[in-house]
Amino acid sequence: MDDGVLKVATCQFAVSDSVRQNSQQIQLYMNRARTLGAQIVHFSETALSGYAGEEIFDFEKFGWSELEKQTQNIMNLAKQLGLWVVVGSTHRLTAPNKPHNCVYVINPDGQIADRYDKRFLTPRDLQYYTAGDHFVSFDINNVRCSALICFDLRFPELYRELLKMKVDFLLQSFYNARQEGPSIHTHIMRQTMQTRASENYFWVSMSNSCRYFSPYPSCFIQPDGKIVKQLRLNTPGVMVNEVDLRKEFYDPMIDFRAMVLDGAISNGSAASDDPRSVQRNII
Repeated sequence: MDDGVLKVATCQFAVSDSVRQNSQQIQLYMNRARTLGAQIVHFSETALSGYAGEEIFDFEKFGWSELEKQTQNIMNLAKQLGLWVVVGSTHRLTAPNKPHNCVYVINPDGQIADRYDKRFLTPRDLQYYTAGDHFVSFDINNVRCSALICFDLRFPELYRELLKMKVDFLLQSFYNARQEGPSIHTHIMRQTMQTRASENYFWVSMSNSCRYFSPYPSCFIQPDGKIVKQLRLNTPGVMVNEVDLRKEFYDPMIDFRAMVLDGAISNGSAASDDPRSVQRNII
């Protein structure tokens, strides 16, 4: 595969309260992704462990040994397939600390190359999880990749930091599921992710659980903010798309992004010596 090109499998399935069943789904889609020629496969928030407040309600009774076993099974399969895997899970901390809501970045050697812990937690998350304190980045075929999780979407400052890190491709995992029907998330989540992509000129894989009812499907976004492809709503599936850094897209911010990062809040020259500019209550 050429430098700057990366084939990405974005997956969705109905996350359950069974770690073993979730693992079976993840391994099924890993095999499908490899058959489709993907180099990296991306899963939703807490895809392996289940999500606290939905599938998990008491971590003291949680099956940590089963989670560790199934995580190792996924790592072993990643090595067998020669595949990068970004999978949502839960990372245990030392008691009495609450665990992290995380994504593991597993490399083709079957090792955990890094772990991203959700930085911004919803009010409900705060009952169950400990917030993260770091970013991650890893390179595949000279494509710099990073990861964020769900509610992080609401904080554009995170994306500016990734821009400073020269990230090309963002894998963002979501869990918006088990809802009664369409909600505000139907109208804002993909749209906000499109904005984050175009503001910072990222490619984006957006993976969501499809446990009924999910208000939006997983999708893949190019750096101008256009959704290239998306999966069917509330339907398990996988799609393979290509990050290609050789392509150029509409980017009206290209001449001004660096100056904004340096603190500018306007561009061009001010007319502060012109009284007709300074005085604002005249025609």
